[in-house]
Amino acid sequence: MKEIIIGKNDSGQRLDRFIDKAVPLLPASLCQKYIRLKRIKVNGRGSDRDYRLQPGDVLSLYINDEFFDRPTEENAYKKINAPKLDIVYEDENLLLADKKIGQLCHSADGSEVSKTLIANIQSYLYQKGDWRPREENAFTPALCNRIDRNTGGIVIAAKTAQALRILNQKIKDREIDKFYLCIVQGQMKPASGRLESFIFKDAEKNRVYVRQKSEPGAKTAVTEYETLNFNKASNLSLLRCRLLTGRTHQIRAQFAASGHPLLGDGKYGGARVLSGAEKHQALYSYKISFDFPTDADSLNYLKGKSFKVVKVDFVEKYFPGLKYD
Repeated sequence: MKEIIIGKNDSGQRLDRFIDKAVPLLPASLCQKYIRLKRIKVNGRGSDRDYRLQPGDVLSLYINDEFFDRPTEENAYKKINAPKLDIVYEDENLLLADKKIGQLCHSADGSEVSKTLIANIQSYLYQKGDWRPREENAFTPALCNRIDRNTGGIVIAAKTAQALRILNQKIKDREIDKFYLCIVQGQMKPASGRLESFIFKDAEKNRVYVRQKSEPGAKTAVTEYETLNFNKASNLSLLRCRLLTGRTHQIRAQFAASGHPLLGDGKYGGARVLSGAEKHQALYSYKISFDFPTDADSLNYLKGKSFKVVKVDFVEKYFPGLKYD
């Protein structure tokens, strides 16, 4: 049991909102339950959740110590009562999640840790009983690939140590294909083709630069593309892209350099993008294929299988009714 004496600066707050700050990892639903069960007391008595705290109030908290820890990437799953996940596919070894635009895969600076994709996946697996952290010596469910915050699409999460090892190696060996849908300005000529260039990354500015010739620090970048539809009225093209390399901002930078920036991409499109049309770049990692030309051990059953997101919002908005594989 822990006791907290309310000071002047904390007075006037609702009880439940103060508890949310004082006990960072306690889920909101559990907080309400503990108030009802009188595991949270004010001056030795039960209280209502909307009680306004007064200076000198003594809170008695019959709450496990683990909930008082500060949220980190490692423990954020405890804070989440109802994980928010769109699952494309799941089995005993892995989970394919459809990450929504605006969500972080991981917290870069320690903020929003309970809102990240990995925290929600871990919470889901913990609540489901597929992951028992107290029984695991070292393994924690982990992401095998990442997608930028303002790009949506399929992210692979490994549920076992063996699956993580195999999938990371397959990604490194380029035995897993990732396909993207994007909307670019103008009409691509030719309608299908390949963009080949070199990309130089400026980590401080979180930006990359496309070069047509090799230079120190630049890496080869290759993207195959196919035009699925061109809307003459809006001067927009819907493309399907396949990454042959996986450079930072590869698709965004290469198409902007070719004169066809992505719709909504203010970073690489600048004044050429439609002002106010989209808040974020129209880019989605909608499909993943497990090619596995070499042995995949316990994951061989995935060989030749593909999984995709059925609905991509910006496609429905600008190319309604269009069918694509």
